[in-house]
Amino acid sequence: MTQVDFYILAAQTPEERAIFACRLAEKAFGRGNQVLIQTDDEASARYLDELLWTYRQESFLPHALLTADDAPANCPVSIGWHDEPGHHHDVILNLSANLPAFFGRFQRFINIVIQQDQVLDYTRSHYKYLKDRGYPINSHDMRLG
Repeated sequence: MTQVDFYILAAQTPEERAIFACRLAEKAFGRGNQVLIQTDDEASARYLDELLWTYRQESFLPHALLTADDAPANCPVSIGWHDEPGHHHDVILNLSANLPAFFGRFQRFINIVIQQDQVLDYTRSHYKYLKDRGYPINSHDMRLG
């Protein structure tokens, strides 16, 4: 069964959330995992694509955008906004307001929560849905550390 994690940040902006997603993607990549970052739309995906090049000067994280006709099967980090990303199955970092229908085929499903009303509303809804269906959930309250 998919392991579900919620990272609860003190942050309030989508930019801080995106930077945290980059850090988690880098950590997962360092552990040998393939990562999908799921966004709401192409504009958000392209923003993350740029951010992954610049968020840390001293590191490089190989990544690619997933488009409808182009899915690099061996890219360690992919950024998508479509349904069914194909080959991925290790880690999904969900930055989408929606609960991806395909999350259950991943080993880990990570949600990043910021202190913004809209994000709090939909991540609470995701948490309840997942808990009601018996998924093992870990909450990581990053506000405490």
